[in-house]
Amino acid sequence: RGLCLQRLHAVAVAHVEHRARQGHVAAALGFGAVLAIAVEGALAHVEIERGDFRPLVGERHGHVHGGGAFPGAALFVGEDDTMRGSHERAFSIWRVTLGQWTPVYRSLAPMQTVTTLPHLRQAVDELRARDSKRDTLALVPTMGALHEGHLTLVREAARLADHVAVSIFVNPRQFGEGEDLDAYPRQLAEDSAKLKAEGVALLWAPGPEAMYPEGYATNISVSGVSDGLCGADRPGHFDGVATVVCKLFNQVRPDVALFGEKDWQQLAVIRRMARDLDLTQPHVDAIHGVPIVRDPDGLAMSSRNAYLSPEQRAAAATLPRAMDEAIARIRDGQEAAPTLAMLEDELLGAGFSRVDYAELRDADSIALLDGDNGNARLFVAARIGGTRLIDNKAV
Repeated sequence: RGLCLQRLHAVAVAHVEHRARQGHVAAALGFGAVLAIAVEGALAHVEIERGDFRPLVGERHGHVHGGGAFPGAALFVGEDDTMRGSHERAFSIWRVTLGQWTPVYRSLAPMQTVTTLPHLRQAVDELRARDSKRDTLALVPTMGALHEGHLTLVREAARLADHVAVSIFVNPRQFGEGEDLDAYPRQLAEDSAKLKAEGVALLWAPGPEAMYPEGYATNISVSGVSDGLCGADRPGHFDGVATVVCKLFNQVRPDVALFGEKDWQQLAVIRRMARDLDLTQPHVDAIHGVPIVRDPDGLAMSSRNAYLSPEQRAAAATLPRAMDEAIARIRDGQEAAPTLAMLEDELLGAGFSRVDYAELRDADSIALLDGDNGNARLFVAARIGGTRLIDNKAV
């Protein structure tokens, strides 16, 4: 590890003038100019947070893949990139924002996978004591079957903390009778490989006996924000979510936690729980929501999308499209009730078997609205085949 750090430091010192040049050009001219400079020989990794990166990805690939090797001058643009993982394990990352270079470092140590609570606590203590200062730790709770949406959470976690821990636990307490607990995809080896490629420091993968040992009798229930939407359609679901997340917070003791905004109501429940119980690791202000990651046709990424047949997957793209159309009508001043009824009809006509709800709610309180109050979100849950899809968008 020491040799790797020395080499990285030497590269950084040698290229400091080149980096400064790239940063200033990025701020003034955009990342097209940075691409031209990077080809000359510069950073291992550059991200440009402006504009649309897609037209330049092919050009970047042509330079990076020259000779079948990964040269040190590879330029990376954008978060959704298949080549990020290979490089991020070996190089430090620099982010360009308005001409300022911000270093973001990934752990160079191998990822630890732990399945028992004593080993978890030992691993967390070792991570925090790795340097003279107290290193920060971010937690990304998941149920596995990881996709690009989960990996986006991991990357944001790496930006916010020194080390990233990910939990994988298919929580039986948040599945109701007749739901897909047994069918829920479990692919720990594949998930582990993805997390290693992202530089994750710690994977917490307990079994049910570790989370809910014999005699376990405690349940956490959060009222108000859990009412309606998925709370009404899946009784007991958010009790299971609040209980397991509180346990994960107590087990890992993270400084920061990240959740996807696709489960917007879940995020509201977790924040309310953290506030009401005066949690400090993490504090409610350190519980972050990360925007929904979508496929090119707009469908929100979800582990349950794997259940869809090709025909169902094609029809599922109607969901985000119909939501966008409904939002546009509401913004144009049309009444919400007939607009939402039209949305439901469009989904049923596209092949969805049932619409559980299509409602306007306040983004913070989750209170039901009959029109846009300036803070409204559209929430939809609908079933296609045996799969229940959820989505939400700001109005």
